[in-house]
Amino acid sequence: MAFLSKKPFSILVLALCLFFFFSLFQPIHSLSTVAISENSGQTLVCAVTKSPSERQLSHLNCTSFPRGVQIPMSPLNSSISGIVAGNGFVCAVRSQPSPSIMGCWRFSPAAVYPEEKWSYKRIYHGLPIDDLSAGNSHICGITSGGLECWQWEEFNSPIPDCQNFTSVAVGEDFVCGLSEFGNIKCLPRPENNSNNNTVSGHEPIGNYSVIAAGFRHACAISVSDGSLECWGDTAGENPPKGEFTTLALGENRGCAMRPNGTVTCWGDNKFRLPEHLSSTYFIGIEAKQSIFCGVRSSDFSLLCWGNEIFENSNSTVLDNVVPGPCRSACPCMPLPGYGSYCSQGQKICQPCVSESSPILSTPPPPPQGTTGGGGGSWNKKMVAFLVVGCVGSASLLAVCCFLFYRYCNVRGCRVHDSGPLDMEANTRPQPPPAAAAAPVLEKKLSHLVSAGNGSHLEEFPLHLLLKATNNFWDDHKIGTGSFGSVYHAILDDGREVAIKRAETMAASSQGGTTKRQQDDKDSAFVSELEFLSRLNHKNLVKLLGYCEESGELILVYEYMRNGTLHDHLHNLEGSPLMSWQARIKVALDAARGIEYLHVYAVPQIIHRDIKSSNILLDDTWNAKVSDFGLSLMSPQDEESHLSLRAAGTVGYMDPEYYRLQQLTPKSDVYSFGVVLLEILSGYKAIHQNEYGVPRNVVDFLAPYIIQEEIHRVLDPKVPPPTPFEIEAVAYVGYIAVDCVMPEGRYRPTISEIVNSLERALANCSPPSPQLSRSTTGSITEIGNSLDRAQAAGSPPSPSGPPPSPQLCRSTTGSST
Repeated sequence: MAFLSKKPFSILVLALCLFFFFSLFQPIHSLSTVAISENSGQTLVCAVTKSPSERQLSHLNCTSFPRGVQIPMSPLNSSISGIVAGNGFVCAVRSQPSPSIMGCWRFSPAAVYPEEKWSYKRIYHGLPIDDLSAGNSHICGITSGGLECWQWEEFNSPIPDCQNFTSVAVGEDFVCGLSEFGNIKCLPRPENNSNNNTVSGHEPIGNYSVIAAGFRHACAISVSDGSLECWGDTAGENPPKGEFTTLALGENRGCAMRPNGTVTCWGDNKFRLPEHLSSTYFIGIEAKQSIFCGVRSSDFSLLCWGNEIFENSNSTVLDNVVPGPCRSACPCMPLPGYGSYCSQGQKICQPCVSESSPILSTPPPPPQGTTGGGGGSWNKKMVAFLVVGCVGSASLLAVCCFLFYRYCNVRGCRVHDSGPLDMEANTRPQPPPAAAAAPVLEKKLSHLVSAGNGSHLEEFPLHLLLKATNNFWDDHKIGTGSFGSVYHAILDDGREVAIKRAETMAASSQGGTTKRQQDDKDSAFVSELEFLSRLNHKNLVKLLGYCEESGELILVYEYMRNGTLHDHLHNLEGSPLMSWQARIKVALDAARGIEYLHVYAVPQIIHRDIKSSNILLDDTWNAKVSDFGLSLMSPQDEESHLSLRAAGTVGYMDPEYYRLQQLTPKSDVYSFGVVLLEILSGYKAIHQNEYGVPRNVVDFLAPYIIQEEIHRVLDPKVPPPTPFEIEAVAYVGYIAVDCVMPEGRYRPTISEIVNSLERALANCSPPSPQLSRSTTGSITEIGNSLDRAQAAGSPPSPSGPPPSPQLCRSTTGSST
């Protein structure tokens, strides 16, 4: 009491300085160099490690459990400053040289080929990222512009009580942050019922230095005494008492590090730190779900614990781990030996502790003249110096608060969503150069909409499609098209749709081939949008709308519940298309769709990619033609040709078009003929024979049909034709052979094919005389013409094209 009475001014000054010190205190563990990912029974532990042969160069190093999975290299795979991970993905940040770049690898354990297991996309390029955290599915970070989230489209509107976060923690359905004053604020996922969120709205009052999030709970370390405060649905025992500097939370379990570097753990089922690690000293710890890892202070190796995989081993996962991110300044003490990990002017910081000594350094001698009690004194020069420093700090803090207040009032604070994880985009777009012209693709889209062709289409917002596909998650993927992947989704209004998302590539460091591929995909997107916006037929897949936002190009179609004809012919067991009548009906539906393109569309359209995988089946088994990404306007006459690269699918492409670049509607007819042969035989367009040698279905089936032995090559999965179906099946075989004639001028028109298939389908019912004829010369003449053309490379006899089999003779005897 005597001391207080003698030195009230000194105590007041000291208290003010301590207040401003804690107010300006910034958490130092902003970026982690360790991350853990779990997906489909596969655990991936990653760390930023120092190359033993290259000074001051760090790499991303991952190991998997079970063993055998390694993350591939990429341009971002060196000089990494921090990493995070979640269910099936790992993201890395490179902050030097500026600006920051963040890229993510998505892992698919179910992939068959190794090169398909990993897919990489850059998702951020902009202001430096000071803090980063990931939950199971979402990522959030702190930049100088505020809080930003990726793969979390619900956070895209202004937050009324937005705070200037300096540290962030991400849970399952919430984001928590520490303000510059050490206060905690948690933001719930907007679509969730606040009554079900036990984290947001239940934050503790006080000043905190560290915050971490589990699945449905969070914990923080108090500035005043280093104690733990936890809230939310912990579903386990209370955290231990004591003083801590760092913590990591999993699902219903957690671990915290004491000032001396030892770790204690708690949680469900009496979760504890393994006994053999109880006396181990750590520099930092991380967690994800059930797995915990820490960097050992003595040798910077990474040790893990939490399940039987690590319990039954020595726990060492990786060596030579970078013990923390490199920073320009430390609020407390730098880590001894940081120079071998950081470039000049950078250092790795230790956690701040309330004790007089940092974790890994020798305690410095106490300053002279500052001991407690009445033994020391403050001279006037020291008091004046402290007063000036504190007043200056207070003035600076007041100015910063005023500017921040004005900024939030004018601009509004918001949590920014920069798109899905597997989308490459700048989260904060930079203004384009003044002389830059609008991209060609955008011009085409604008022209299409302004011309009125797309006026009836719905323009879908990107966040709605992201939500419906869970950010284009692989579980929603149902196929691929000419310019991207196709996803199944159910919109908020209950509509079931198919969403085709264009694939995009990085704009930088691309060679000519890559740029041409991207141009082809952009062209395919515009073609499909242009054609389907003005087409309307029951046998063409209906386009509902599109999305062109944040660099994404997306088309939305009606959903075809029964998939592709290709799957029913080649992949599915027990397909309903196991009768000849059903298969002929599907062929007729597809032919009618093509006929609409060739005959009734103005101008005429050539599809260029007719194949069984582009024929879709709705819930009532009606067939519809899809994928117009390669479609083109037809030339005015059949003698014209387009000087473009031939496009299509191997096995279905018209050989005349491929050789001579001559495109006519008969090119689609050839492709449809291949589909008819698939329907009849069950063989793929290109398949392997009994010796494993690739074989074309045209070369294999045509001779049998010409020799009237079609019964030898019919699909064995379909019951033998009934007496009413025998002639119809043979007749379809004759149509198919006509369609695949080498010379386009000898192929039938699509209208002739539709008429013939209508007659074949009618003949599958009770007896009809439509298909009987008395002559057998037609099919023989076709066969001779085909043989001559293939052998000599010249057209059949100049006396004229062989007659189309408008009628075919009975094949009952041969089939029997």
